[in-house]
Amino acid sequence: MTAITSLTLCQADYTNPQHMQALLDLLDGYARDPMGGAEPLSDFAKTNLPQALAARAYMFSVLAFDATVAGLPVGLVNCVEGFSTFACQPLVNVHDVVVLASHRGQGVAEQMLALVEQLARTRGACKLTLEVLAGNTPAQKLYRRLGFDNYQLDPAMGQAQFMQKWL
Repeated sequence: MTAITSLTLCQADYTNPQHMQALLDLLDGYARDPMGGAEPLSDFAKTNLPQALAARAYMFSVLAFDATVAGLPVGLVNCVEGFSTFACQPLVNVHDVVVLASHRGQGVAEQMLALVEQLARTRGACKLTLEVLAGNTPAQKLYRRLGFDNYQLDPAMGQAQFMQKWL
């Protein structure tokens, strides 16, 4: 892997129109990808996401811009602060990780996740969590290299499974 050295990383400012346009464009691209469900973001999400994110102090995002391509937005990580009752401390769930196809394999996600970890530590978080599709082996390799592992309490009980129920 050759890491891009021309990246500019920042915590997204949900009131900054350029940041929000980058976030929406990257998230829409991810949503259209098979790994994101292969459906574009709804018009409702595109219209309301900036205000909805800004209204939630427990949300934060990291953006990556490539300075060699006129500040092109190339990466996004959306995070949600939760709470670990066992540790009685905040935790941070890495909810979306997006890297433009043209910039994958160049250390963008690794650099963004390092900033996420730093921001999580400043929030007093005890851990980072994330979900990854079973078929997304490149992402799984990255996450393991960065220290993530499958969640389990008692190995005899097996690993946790991520489940959902639409409301």
